[in-house]
Amino acid sequence: MRTVVDNKILSETRWVAALVIPFLVVAFIILFFFPGQTERLFAWKIQPSMSAMMLAAAYAGGIVFFAGVLRLKQWHRIKVGFLPVLSFASLLGIATILHWDKFNAGHISFFAWAGLYFTTPFIVLTVWLRNRNQDTGKSEDHDIIIPSTVRLIIGFMGAVTLVISLFLFIQPGIMLELWPWTLTPLTARVVGAMFSLPGLVGLGIALDKRWSAAKLILQSQTFSILFILIAAIRSWSDFDPENFGSWLFIGGLGLMLVSFIVLLVVMEKQINNLKAT
Repeated sequence: MRTVVDNKILSETRWVAALVIPFLVVAFIILFFFPGQTERLFAWKIQPSMSAMMLAAAYAGGIVFFAGVLRLKQWHRIKVGFLPVLSFASLLGIATILHWDKFNAGHISFFAWAGLYFTTPFIVLTVWLRNRNQDTGKSEDHDIIIPSTVRLIIGFMGAVTLVISLFLFIQPGIMLELWPWTLTPLTARVVGAMFSLPGLVGLGIALDKRWSAAKLILQSQTFSILFILIAAIRSWSDFDPENFGSWLFIGGLGLMLVSFIVLLVVMEKQINNLKAT
């Protein structure tokens, strides 16, 4: 029997979002508001606070994204986010195995962490494979095309971020010396997993010219970057001000945040003008 293609979000995709969101909310609260108490409250002791709060920022972006999965009706509006989530969850699962001795085995939060990252990659891959053929590739009414120059820039930024992600995960020893705050091999790999998210998001946006396909994941990334910058302000003492990487990190994220906000405002204004005509 031929599968009907109507750009819908399948029910199992929504179920995954509904199941993941509570984990993300709890982890965000612990890591962002109590970063100094991870040994007691979380699956593993994260030091310094900046590493904990940066992971919280990734979760904040995930909350926005998966809330959109529950709210929206068209698959193409959410599809760009699934492979980045798959990469993030897979790398964290691998990092857990590589650094098993660093985790609070027996703590309830560890069971939640291990359960999440040992199952989510397979679940996300399954729902992506099930849902991916729902996209016809056509633009919606009142949709607009992202300018090719913008997509090229976003794609380039994504490629650079992905390279950094790979170095952090595969060669954490090299990055320990270069990073603007103190990392361990485990936290380097966790940060690498986090960087894989925007890296693949950038490449995904570059490959899909529809604004409707980019909007939600850009909103998610904007939210995440905002919380990373707030975290940097709160934990500035963790940074080495003599390390050029500190200023490159803050400046790069600040520029990215402003650029994404401007892009969101400009593109939405064009959408509203199109609807008004």
